[in-house]
Amino acid sequence: MHAMVLMRAGERLVAETRPDPVPGPGEVVIKVTACGVCRTDLHVVDGELPQTILPIVPGHEIVGRVAGLGAGVTHLRMGERVGVGWLGHACGTCPYCAAHEENLCDAPAFTGCTRDGGFATHTVADAAFVYPLGEAGEDVALAPLLCAGLIGWRTLKMAGEGKRIGLYGFGAAAHIIAQVARWQGREIYAFTRPGDTAAQDFARTLGAVYAGPSDTPSPEPLDAALIFAPAGELVPQALRAVRKGGRVVCGGIHMSDIPGFPYRWLWEERKILSVANLTRDDAREFLELAPKAGVATHVTPYPLAEADTALDDLRHGRLKGAAVLVP
Repeated sequence: MHAMVLMRAGERLVAETRPDPVPGPGEVVIKVTACGVCRTDLHVVDGELPQTILPIVPGHEIVGRVAGLGAGVTHLRMGERVGVGWLGHACGTCPYCAAHEENLCDAPAFTGCTRDGGFATHTVADAAFVYPLGEAGEDVALAPLLCAGLIGWRTLKMAGEGKRIGLYGFGAAAHIIAQVARWQGREIYAFTRPGDTAAQDFARTLGAVYAGPSDTPSPEPLDAALIFAPAGELVPQALRAVRKGGRVVCGGIHMSDIPGFPYRWLWEERKILSVANLTRDDAREFLELAPKAGVATHVTPYPLAEADTALDDLRHGRLKGAAVLVP
């Protein structure tokens, strides 16, 4: 097998040839056909996630075919198309798992962070955290659903039932969840980096009723604001944009420090929430819902060897939608 490996934080990935993997009990080998490039991969590469175990093969938006079954795996079959996301394992016994909050598990494993991920031709996954994908849709189009879609879905659920939804940072997650929110009958207000008119135009093509720079006030009071950009300064701005009782939901695993702000911006029962990982129920819900909502991902494919180029393009905002590696 071939893999792109992060040896040390802040360095470029290293191409390695390794023996083909063998699944352990309860595991499957997956022949990777597509792997999305997520902003969390940037945080892994940049050393911003202290839980990362190095060396590591990044990548947690994996689509592929089952190429090996470990002992005890009976719910998957050889050749079946499957997906793997960020949550690679949960202990099943801690108080959070017992309370059906496996996203908060005390002893989790994260794909492409604490166990090798999908920037490779093959990967090994815990079979209990592998999702059958069926045969509808192209592999590269499905890959962003496995994190941008899943985290976006959990973030939207935490926003509540409000009609006016603001999206701060219009990248892979926002472009997917905007389609879901529109399908639900909500209004989308998109806020992008100042000067990024291409992203604003893209948001309008997906049905946003407003698209503008994030440093300008919202034209209408929002019921909720979802922040996907890792910029802490957006939190006070979003607080000022939501109505009384409104919610600001931070959808990323990492964000720069939130600057101080007057208490009056939080007052009147506004709320700041964070999303931590996801659950398998989130995945099952969203993967069933996405085709009903007509979600169409916008992707730019890259060869596996060009993983660093894809990461750089994501870092510098040169993408519309999502980058996907194709081994």
